[in-house]
Amino acid sequence: MKSERNAVIVKTSIFGIVANILLSGFKAVIGWFSHSIAITLDAVNNLTDAVSSIITMIAAHISGKDPDKKHPFGHGRTEYIATMAIGTIIAYAGFSAGIESIKNIIHPKTPEYKNVMFIVLGVAVAVKVFLALFFINRGKKVNSDSLTASGKDAFSDVLISVGTIVAAVVYMIFHISLEAYLGVLISIFIVKAGVEILIETISKILGEGTDVELVKKIKKTIVEHEGVMGAYDLVFNNYGQDIYVGSVHIEVVDTMTANEIDMLTRHITKDILEEYNIFLSAIGIYAHTTTNQEVIKLREDVSHIAVEHEYVNQVHGFYADTKAKEMRFDMVISFDAPSRAELYEHVIGDLKKKYPDYEISASMDSDFNEI
Repeated sequence: MKSERNAVIVKTSIFGIVANILLSGFKAVIGWFSHSIAITLDAVNNLTDAVSSIITMIAAHISGKDPDKKHPFGHGRTEYIATMAIGTIIAYAGFSAGIESIKNIIHPKTPEYKNVMFIVLGVAVAVKVFLALFFINRGKKVNSDSLTASGKDAFSDVLISVGTIVAAVVYMIFHISLEAYLGVLISIFIVKAGVEILIETISKILGEGTDVELVKKIKKTIVEHEGVMGAYDLVFNNYGQDIYVGSVHIEVVDTMTANEIDMLTRHITKDILEEYNIFLSAIGIYAHTTTNQEVIKLREDVSHIAVEHEYVNQVHGFYADTKAKEMRFDMVISFDAPSRAELYEHVIGDLKKKYPDYEISASMDSDFNEI
């Protein structure tokens, strides 16, 4: 599966490299003979696109390497580094184009437009639109941020070419040169696109929450296993595109044997890996009391008192020893709470008033996916 994905990325990148080098050559020739700074910059920009494709191809090769002692979870995050590099190239290309356009405003040059130039630029726009859609489509198909970023970059090139054509038409009709001013405007959009790619990729590297709908589906799959009363604390660590290692706590009836629990967790791990391509490296166990009515009533009352407070989402993993007068549980407090620590202390205070004889041990938990 991984090899097929990498093969798609490499083939798409090679196609992009060839197309961009050819486009760059055509535009460079036209820019030279027409004295058009916009067309010349567009040619340089096509070369940066070729470099982006080369980076994507190298990243696909590295990310496809097998895990080793130094990188036991593989090399998948290489693609994030590649996407950041592409975002930087896009932003730099836009910045450079802006500087050159400003220079051309200060020291203007008279362009010489010819009909052949419109033919070349028209073909370039058509090719770039095709490349943009092709890269984005392939990027979504194999979940590659670097391919998608290259597609967005291609759309930026379309803006440059269209702007150049518009400036040429205006000059030929009204003898007013606007290409330098359009160059500044277009460069702003290109820089913005590059910065957005960088911000989005950095956010992923820092660790974003998993898609809520996916989490719901996974939890639903887990609780569908016989004997599972609930699934909590589902956490994923991302090691690259489509490479997830996670952990979860499940609540099972207190009458299950160790052998039954072992078989259950093995089945859950297997099913989640096959259905979602996510490896659960750890499954913790909460014992759900079913035989002690006093504990069952205590669990219901404690949960009711806690969730009455705004921003307390749930109580789970409840255990109580009515003879030793102790209880323990996890209390999930939303990230939206003004002060999670203060809310936690407030809830514990209310519970201690209600149950002064009990020693209360509660963990302030987080729903990392905010469901």
